[in-house]
Amino acid sequence: MSQPTQSPQPTATGFGSSPIGDYLGELAAKLPAPGGGAVAALHAAQGAALVAMVARYTTRAKDAEHRPVIDRIIESADAARDRALALADADAAAFTAVGAAYKLPKESDSESADRGAAIESALLEAARVPAAVVDEADGILTLAAELLPIGNTNVVTDIGAAGAAARAAAVTSQLNIEINLGSLPADRTTAFTQVLDRISEITARADSLHEEVLHTVRTG
Repeated sequence: MSQPTQSPQPTATGFGSSPIGDYLGELAAKLPAPGGGAVAALHAAQGAALVAMVARYTTRAKDAEHRPVIDRIIESADAARDRALALADADAAAFTAVGAAYKLPKESDSESADRGAAIESALLEAARVPAAVVDEADGILTLAAELLPIGNTNVVTDIGAAGAAARAAAVTSQLNIEINLGSLPADRTTAFTQVLDRISEITARADSLHEEVLHTVRTG
């Protein structure tokens, strides 16, 4: 993670309450947050919302046999969206903490040690947040794949879009995890090995879902 050059200007409300135009304006500004980590979390939130939307379109009379599954998918997707939005806020807070840690004094040996410990702690948290986003992306992709065979075919492309959003959340999170781990001792990074290893599997599943949706579209 590069050292911030300017303190972020957090809004009073979180991402879940901010107008999209304001968020994009802050994203485009010369500010350290929001950045790629928030984008990853919002990819996940959008994927979850798309899954929930398709599921809600699959509550017709002829879908009655699938209603218990559909209701569970709706509940799970709505919860995943809320968690992903919270992770977008958490990412901004984590990046702010990293910036604050780098600005700590280091004139004495004691100050330098305290600063080093604070940086390490902040970087770990900055890696944990995108790791949690990967978990959400994995779950959202699972919901999308479960929905595909039973979902309303009139909105099948939105299932594909949900999978693409989940994929984007995972691969973007990978970048943010690895850049933070790159500044940490090797013995502090092993806890993230499993989540990083899962990303290639997530992308493969997302690509497979994309192909299945394309096949459905092309064959009617």
